[in-house]
Amino acid sequence: MKKSSIIWAVLGLGAALAGCQSASADHSTQDTDYSVQPVRVHQGFIKGMDISMLPELESLGAEYYDHGVPTDLVKILKDHGVNYIRARLWVDPESVDGLAFGGGNSTLERAIELGQRAHQQGMKYLLDIHYSDFWTDPGKQFKPKSWEKLSFEQLVQRVYDYTDHVMKAHRGAGVIPDMVQVGNELNSGMLWPEGKSWGGDGKEFDRLSALLKSGIRGVKENTRAGEKIPVVLHLAKAGDNGAFRWWFDEITKHHVDYDIIGMSYYPFWHGPVAKVKANIDDVISRYHKPVLLVETAFPFTTKNGDSLANGYSGEGDIQGYEVSVKGQAHYLSDMMKMMNDIPDRMGLGIVYWEPAWLPVNGATWATQSGMDYINDHWGEGNSWENEALFDFDGESLPSLDVFNSK
Repeated sequence: MKKSSIIWAVLGLGAALAGCQSASADHSTQDTDYSVQPVRVHQGFIKGMDISMLPELESLGAEYYDHGVPTDLVKILKDHGVNYIRARLWVDPESVDGLAFGGGNSTLERAIELGQRAHQQGMKYLLDIHYSDFWTDPGKQFKPKSWEKLSFEQLVQRVYDYTDHVMKAHRGAGVIPDMVQVGNELNSGMLWPEGKSWGGDGKEFDRLSALLKSGIRGVKENTRAGEKIPVVLHLAKAGDNGAFRWWFDEITKHHVDYDIIGMSYYPFWHGPVAKVKANIDDVISRYHKPVLLVETAFPFTTKNGDSLANGYSGEGDIQGYEVSVKGQAHYLSDMMKMMNDIPDRMGLGIVYWEPAWLPVNGATWATQSGMDYINDHWGEGNSWENEALFDFDGESLPSLDVFNSK
């Protein structure tokens, strides 16, 4: 989808980007230096992107450009050094009346499609199973509609059965995930109220651990000889060491078998980079597990591309980084260096969250039906377009070149 003008003129980046006045312009001489030194990363370092919105965006007419040339989004990412694609999975993202919830309507079919497209480009594939019909995070972990009346024992079994079904469906489609998240941003647990991690009878982690073990078993039992499908347990608030110690101490006590600690870090919400680094160092030392920064992002502008307010719309620097394409590039470079410099390759890499979510009409974070499901009502639209790695017209930003670091 092309608009008549794009955001370069309002970014104030000066003559270095003077050739970028339209997404169809010749970008072959565009300045991409930004004084960001290439990051030499270890072999296997993950340079990932969560592009779960992509099938929905493409169905609504979104187009992507690299140096003015219309190109498949996954190929653009590959050409810029990305080596991992992440896709979220919801159980049934529509109402009982069949109304879609929005947010990419991340069905099993769409997750498989993204996994196939990643593998076709020689990239790896991280499957993020939410165990819900819609968004999950520390503030919401709702059970799928069809699971609501199950007893706890039935719920544990359903987690296994569902995970087993998901893995078998992937294998049947010829695309085995290279990594699987069992749950998403699990600070407050999953499958509320049974799987809530706090505020109950003191047996919260007994129940949560049973649910996690069931999901993990569903992954492991679908891993054949010679395959490695590591399991990630993922918390938000990467700078909160107390939360990570509390949660993973309990998980360790309950003998939950996992492989990787996943973290979300958004610098405008989660505090200084120094606290994130200290937390990473501590959890590696404490639990002897590698860490993957499985979600991060940074705004390239405070401008808004649609009618919904941006998720970040503040003024001034964020943790010392200016809100600009240059600031976005420096932030990404520093995150890659931070993770790569962790001793013994225990820093696995980073995954950028929704870099291609353009302000396309209809590509809303939630429909009214979706808002009803999670009891979170605000406007429809896209609050993330100013944090993408593409401008509002779909042209790749120079900050995407940071992922070309070798």
